Amino acid sequence: MAFIKTVPEEQAEGALREIYETARKSHGYVPNYVKAFSLHPEVYAAWKNFLGVIQSRMRLRRYELVTFAAAMVLRCTT
Repeated sequence: MAFIKTVPEEQAEGALREIYETARKSHGYVPNYVKAFSLHPEVYAAWKNFLGVIQSRMRLRRYELVTFAAAMVLRCTT
C-alpha cells in the first residue's frame, strides 16, 4: 500500500486552504484525491483545468463511459 504525504486540513494555508474549502462545499468533505495534490496546489489547478477542457468537448454520458472503461482496464475497484 502506498502512502502519500499530505497537508492536513487544519494546517492548510493560502491557495490550498481555498482548494480544501471549495472541495468541502462541493462534496461535504475533502476527498483523498484533492489531498493527494496538497503539496503542490498549482498541479491540482492545472489538473482541474485539464479535466475541464476534456469534459467541455464531450457529452457527460461519453465522459462517464470513457472513465468507466478506463477503470475496468486498470482493474480499479474504487
